[in-house]
Amino acid sequence: MQELVIASNNEGKIREIRSMIAGITLLSLKDIGFNKDIPEPFHTFEENAHAKALAIYDFCGKNVFADDSGICIEALNNEPGVDSAHYSGTRDDERNLQKVLDELRGKTDRSAYYKAVICLIWQGETYYFDGICQGSITAQKKGTGGFGYDPIFIPNGYDKTFGELPLDIKNKLSHRGKAVKKMIDFLTDKMN
Repeated sequence: MQELVIASNNEGKIREIRSMIAGITLLSLKDIGFNKDIPEPFHTFEENAHAKALAIYDFCGKNVFADDSGICIEALNNEPGVDSAHYSGTRDDERNLQKVLDELRGKTDRSAYYKAVICLIWQGETYYFDGICQGSITAQKKGTGGFGYDPIFIPNGYDKTFGELPLDIKNKLSHRGKAVKKMIDFLTDKMN
């Protein structure tokens, strides 16, 4: 069975992606013994995803993918965007989410979108896959599922946040789910 390393230790993200991939053994950074922080110094999702994937590929030589993702909010000039994971100055999901709610207080335009970009290094070649999920930001947290900004993001066409929706529905709708599906379709084609 083919092995694929996900350049993450984010348990929520790993759980989501494992539930979507079959026929490939998905390894975390912990599984391969990588315990350093990988800098994300760039200002685009693509560059940060590539930096992470390349660092892990150089470390272990295995097939690897990394994603960089974030939430872009119209009324905040598409911030936090690439800085979503540390928008409050920390990597604290609750503080980041609260900063967004505070900055949107009194604003009527609450439209937003999640964006994910995956960089896959497969047999030495580099590929990119992306996904976008349009929606809006609630006035307060709803639900305990997911991670990051999920409890305040309602995808278009739904009345529940990603924090309230079941994982299988979130995976079909989400930015990461869409990008992972494109990558899985690509890998399925490559392995046949």
